[in-house]
Amino acid sequence: MAQFFSLADCEVIGFDLDHTLCRYNLVESARLIYDSFAQFMVKEKGYDKELLNVMPENWDFCCKGLVLDLEEGNFLKIADNGTILRASHGTKRMTSGEILEKYGRREWKHFKIMSGMVSRSAKYYAYDNYFDLPGSLLCGRIVDGLDKHSPRRKYDFWKDMVAAIQYNYKTSAFKENGGIYFPEVKSNPGKYLQSCPDSVKKWLRRLKESGKILLLITSSHSDYCRLLCEYTLGNDFEDLFDIIITNALKPGFFSQTPNQRPFRTLENDEEQEALPTLDKPGWYSQGNSTHLCELLKKMTGKVEPKIVYFGDSMHSDIFSAHHYSNWETVLILEELGGDGALVLTESQSEPLEKKGKYEGRQPKALHSVSKQWGSFFVDTISRKENEEEALVNTWSCKSVHTYSTITIPSIEAIADLPLDYQFARFSSNSSVTTGYYPKPPKSLSGGERMATK
Repeated sequence: MAQFFSLADCEVIGFDLDHTLCRYNLVESARLIYDSFAQFMVKEKGYDKELLNVMPENWDFCCKGLVLDLEEGNFLKIADNGTILRASHGTKRMTSGEILEKYGRREWKHFKIMSGMVSRSAKYYAYDNYFDLPGSLLCGRIVDGLDKHSPRRKYDFWKDMVAAIQYNYKTSAFKENGGIYFPEVKSNPGKYLQSCPDSVKKWLRRLKESGKILLLITSSHSDYCRLLCEYTLGNDFEDLFDIIITNALKPGFFSQTPNQRPFRTLENDEEQEALPTLDKPGWYSQGNSTHLCELLKKMTGKVEPKIVYFGDSMHSDIFSAHHYSNWETVLILEELGGDGALVLTESQSEPLEKKGKYEGRQPKALHSVSKQWGSFFVDTISRKENEEEALVNTWSCKSVHTYSTITIPSIEAIADLPLDYQFARFSSNSSVTTGYYPKPPKSLSGGERMATK
């Protein structure tokens, strides 16, 4: 494998939308997502009203890379070899002794299945993106509340969380003003969405003018996609992309067959008949990477066109595009910019009286380091008493190294680079820090001795 990666070598450049091309004001969007789920759980499922009250310090619990043990109500931070580094029961941190008592040698029994990422499981849920994270805080607080009333051996709240997600995010919710999430974003897009920097818009045009085929592949439905794109990219956003695919329902877009997931045309945001093949550029719904690649071969005239895909979800975007389609992948990881520093995401010019019940006490940015969980990338562990603590990479860090070609904090970070810029890429032969641009996270700096196994 080549040591370097360049966009100039790619005929096709694809993008996820949410938290990739469209960036959110994370503090505000996290509150909205949490509220949309919590209100459903309280009003429709009868959970404790205390779930509706969130204090700024509660948000420190949110950390990408955690795994929720659905049966035990425990959250786990896992090392690259499956060792449990830290854990909490609900939101309450577990001691080393409690972890040993619950998990024996601190080895997560589902690690081998989870690390393959091929399928989800009814036994656990991994949190890897900003739409997920507010739900982790809610689930932790649900466990806290259930224990307060009646400590239990097993937990069965997950089916209700799934119902809350489906209620708020179903494809008809935007059009019907259903749930809490979509009506609020439609009413106040500027509160939740960031305008796309001019540098990124110019960069997209530069890619197009250089002859690249540009794709937009998002799991958002077409009506929400249009709102996001018009607000962030402008009313002429369709001119930037050769092919737009909405309601892609990743990772199924990459993993399922054409028969399972045919492309569909759209009319007034309503899906039409299934298509036997994909024979021309345009705007489509659902679909599969197999038929897309057949079209891209025709458009490029190449038997194996080189495709790169930018996305923020390790499971739905990066692993799936890499594993099932053998695409190059660029992971958008805001933690790369926030590791070791607190970064506020809200406007500092917002009048104090508009800050509501928080009265200016703001939660930390979700991509800054959690005091409870520590770095996304590394942690320390000692297996025995009086044993010197060893620095180890997390499972999340290993996944970044294994499945992404390069990792960047935002598209803006590379927008001013020449298209033929040579990025040092991740590989099994390179240091664990190679592949991060513009620089590796602080917690990995100096850790080049810890090459990923």
